[in-house]
Amino acid sequence: MGLLLKIFIPLLGVALAFYFYSAPENFSEEMLRGKRVIVTGASGGIGEQMAYHLARMEAHLLLTARTEAKLQKVVKRCLELGAASARYVSGSMEDTTFPEVVVKEAENTWGGLDMLILNHIGYTYFNYFDGDVAHIRKLLEINFLSYVAMTASALPLLKESEGSIIVVSSMAGKTGAPFSAPYSATKFALDGFFSSLRHEFIIDKVNVSITLCILGYIDTENAVRAVSHAIWSTPAPKEECALEIIKSGALRQRELHYPSRVVGSTLLLQAIAPDFLDSLTRSGYKVENIRR
Repeated sequence: MGLLLKIFIPLLGVALAFYFYSAPENFSEEMLRGKRVIVTGASGGIGEQMAYHLARMEAHLLLTARTEAKLQKVVKRCLELGAASARYVSGSMEDTTFPEVVVKEAENTWGGLDMLILNHIGYTYFNYFDGDVAHIRKLLEINFLSYVAMTASALPLLKESEGSIIVVSSMAGKTGAPFSAPYSATKFALDGFFSSLRHEFIIDKVNVSITLCILGYIDTENAVRAVSHAIWSTPAPKEECALEIIKSGALRQRELHYPSRVVGSTLLLQAIAPDFLDSLTRSGYKVENIRR
């Protein structure tokens, strides 16, 4: 029976993930041409790759991150790739006034906004929870509250354009896993807030889409450095991941699951066999490589 579960459940998960969450074939890069897009966390990783894809699609880009020198390089590359325009605002999302500064820059530059891509993330550890409540409080400010603040600031512009909000989240925001308690808490918070907000938009007939992107292990520099020594999984490519995020937002999908097979199977197991999933999850870690 155990062997059958190991074979059958992932296959069913693949089928369900493909049916419900694969991007439809009618996506066209023309959908992004001339669109006014904010991308946070754009100096590296998935955010940087999204900026390059959007540049090739001839979008207008406003990029944010902490490191100005990195942002300058990304903006330069975006212009070389064909962006309709590209500019940046550097700053930290720990600064509670920064979200409003970013959105005001978009309004002053473009007079509106079509797509808000929330992708930034604060530094955290990959280890046993050490009791540091202050760290979780700081991480919530960056990974969650600043997402709320960015949304609140951008919403008038997005309502006017009937635009889209794309929230980059994680499997860690759908199902618990060891060694990531602070990070996981912030991602669960994103799911709760934006899923609730989606209901309110529908009730109030607000034509602004919310796409929640549930990502597995992606080969960004930060992710590989943090966890490659402790997990058996092979990371998925950040370039493809970034493109799938853009597609899902442009098509106004409810959720993106990427990689679809891994995420779909995991969520299905969570629903029908949570204890088995927990056991399977723990078996995927090289616990001996985790040092307190």
